[in-house]
Amino acid sequence: MPPLDTLRAFEAAARGGSFSAAASALNLTHGAISRQIAKLEHWLGLKVFERQARGVALTPEGQRLYLRTSEAFALIADTSERWTEQRGPAVVRLSSIPSVCGLWLMPRLKQLENGKPSLRITLSVEHRHVDLADEGIDLAIRCGRGAIPDRISLQLFEEQCYPIGSPELAREIDLHGNAARLLDQTLIHDSDATGWRSWFGALGLDFRPRAHDRRFEDYNLVLDAAMSGLGIALARPPLAESLVKQGKLVALDKRTVINPSSYWLDRPHGAMRDAARALARRIGREAGLSADIIAGFTGDAR
Repeated sequence: MPPLDTLRAFEAAARGGSFSAAASALNLTHGAISRQIAKLEHWLGLKVFERQARGVALTPEGQRLYLRTSEAFALIADTSERWTEQRGPAVVRLSSIPSVCGLWLMPRLKQLENGKPSLRITLSVEHRHVDLADEGIDLAIRCGRGAIPDRISLQLFEEQCYPIGSPELAREIDLHGNAARLLDQTLIHDSDATGWRSWFGALGLDFRPRAHDRRFEDYNLVLDAAMSGLGIALARPPLAESLVKQGKLVALDKRTVINPSSYWLDRPHGAMRDAARALARRIGREAGLSADIIAGFTGDAR
């Protein structure tokens, strides 16, 4: 691989059209740029520039090299920006899955950040369970069946699930009939159909996903599919409650069943930073938890 300093000089000269422009961009002398280009041409065994009276012009080989180097430097710059995150005592890194971020956190984000102290929340959106301490995550909200090792966990809320669909579909379905009538419809679920199994199971029916049912990886897409009339989804309050209140989705059966999975607030072991503690308190209040329960999670309980 050519020395990187020669490639930087080459890319700057090709972009600026002269060694002088490259020298100004890189805070080097004209002579230093000229030497770097000569070093690169010696390493490659070919010329990358044609020297002209005013500036330089790329040779065909230089043009091909410029396309590659500019692409590579752009990729590195983009990656560097992704690695550069806001830091400071008021910044809190919060990790969660897309559906929770979009449906529960976003409508509350301004309220969670405002207050005393004022906070800045940076969201890490992903499905995987990460090592919170290793990833520098202060808090995480996840959907699961209980506490997991190497974290301190607090149950935020459970879900009283019930079937929902588009208003058009609601006009076609008997809203008060036997639960078995819904098995004649296309059912929509995310990567885990446990909620549907629990709902039908509580009403004495056995449900197993069928070929004509629709499966999406994220609950946001489940709701989008239901609003588009593609089938019946399972409402998972509080994630779906806003769409139901707006009338974009309608309850197709009022009978509710507790989802075996619930929502948890997690943090790494050890003392919490003040900003993370403040955010945990605010999230707990939004979930309707008492101050004593929240204090037990943050380590403030006496």
